[in-house]
Amino acid sequence: MGFTVRRVEYYYATLNERPAEAYTVLTGLAQSGVSFVAVTVVPMGADGTQLTLFPEDPLRLADAAKKAGLPLLGPNIALLVQGHDEMGALATIHGTLHDAKVEVFASSGVADGRGYYGYILYVRPEHAERAAQVLQAT
Repeated sequence: MGFTVRRVEYYYATLNERPAEAYTVLTGLAQSGVSFVAVTVVPMGADGTQLTLFPEDPLRLADAAKKAGLPLLGPNIALLVQGHDEMGALATIHGTLHDAKVEVFASSGVADGRGYYGYILYVRPEHAERAAQVLQAT
C-alpha cells in the first residue's frame, strides 16, 4: 500500500448564511488566488454554514480572508494522506494509528475514481507529529 502523508493547516469560517452562499465566499477566495487541498461546507442550523478550509498557502488565505472581512479560526493541524485506492486502505491507516495510540477524532475521505484516494485525518495537535511519523514509516 503506497501513500504520502503531509501535515496541513486548516481554518474554520462560520457564515450566518445558507450553505449555498458559500459559493460567494469560495469564488472570492479563488479570485484572490487562494488554492485549496480540501474544503468542507456543512450547514449549521437553518441559516448558518461552517466552512473548513485547507489552503495550499495559509498566508495567502489569511490575506484574502482579511481583505474580504472573513473571520477565520485557526490554524489547526490535520494530516492529508493520499495514495493508491485499494480495499482496506483506510482501515489499515486507522489500525496503524490505533496501534501507536494516536486518536483520530474525525476523518473524511474520497476516492477519485481512477484508483487514488485522499484522506483528511483530524488528530489531537499533540499527536500530529507522531501520527505523521508512524504513517510515513509504513
